[in-house]
Amino acid sequence: GGPGRRGRGRGRPRLSGAAMAAAFVRELERRAGPALRLEQRAAGGVGCVVWDAALVLAKFLETGACPLARRHVLELGAGTGAVGIMAATLGANVTVTDLEELQELLLVNIENNKHLVTGSVRAKVLKWGEDVTEFQPPPDYILMADCIYYEESLEPLLKTLKDLTGPDTCILCCYEQRTMGKNPEIERKYFELLQVDFELEEIPLDKHDEEYRSEDIHIMNIHRK
Repeated sequence: GGPGRRGRGRGRPRLSGAAMAAAFVRELERRAGPALRLEQRAAGGVGCVVWDAALVLAKFLETGACPLARRHVLELGAGTGAVGIMAATLGANVTVTDLEELQELLLVNIENNKHLVTGSVRAKVLKWGEDVTEFQPPPDYILMADCIYYEESLEPLLKTLKDLTGPDTCILCCYEQRTMGKNPEIERKYFELLQVDFELEEIPLDKHDEEYRSEDIHIMNIHRK
């Protein structure tokens, strides 16, 4: 199995030199029906591969713990769109968001998987910290997978979360605990800042998908105070 399966995933895509050169497709199995087919890009920085936290969150959505049918869902830092597209196959009306340079990849993946979507899915540019008027009213769910790794993006991300959430918005934030360099410090700071305005609750590992889970990948359920 690939990263994220049976707890072996370490959050880094494993690629040969040849695979790095071209676009490559990641299949994400679904419980019901054909797999999602997600194109990735090797040349575009972090946003362009399906990270382990995205796999874990996408598969958690399939457990049915959070009812998604006909709900409004927004994904932040969507990258390949794996999590948001999975939500759309579960009946949600989804907006996947990321920077301008990732829109083309998001559109390709929406197109590749549109026959599996039972809700709806569209891609939009959202730069953290900027105006979010066009994304109002607040969504029912905000999805985030591995969005905490740059110290300078913490404040803009928190501003966006505050601007987007209503009293009933549920934020599902999935991240891989990393022990290298500044990661632990950034993570600590993020959760410290988050707790000023939000209540955090960790979803226990035994509620994650039984195959796509890992001791060092956490899913937080976050609400406005």
